[in-house]
Amino acid sequence: MLNLIFLQAAEGAAQQGNQWSFWIIMILIFVVFYFFMIRPQTKKQKELQKQRESMKKGDKVVTAGGIYGEIKEVQDTTFIITIAKDVTIKVSKDSVYADVADAQAAPKEEKK
Repeated sequence: MLNLIFLQAAEGAAQQGNQWSFWIIMILIFVVFYFFMIRPQTKKQKELQKQRESMKKGDKVVTAGGIYGEIKEVQDTTFIITIAKDVTIKVSKDSVYADVADAQAAPKEEKK
């Protein structure tokens, strides 16, 4: 009878220990997920937003659809982009990226 009581007490302690280890593992998984997935993505989004806010007339850009052009006019939420002679389009700021080829060529020109 006494053995049965000790066995039940030991089982209860083991189950409670398992419960704590479950929560510790869940918290560790969340921390790893945050530092390797969520945080880098939010930093990237903030950097992209800052880049879009700094765009001005004359900058070369690429739209999300792959159209290359030059900013003709900056408005609150949109850009007017010239894509060919006498051809302009109005594009949301959220779908415009800086032209990578232009950005890579700029440091080379500064060195000359």
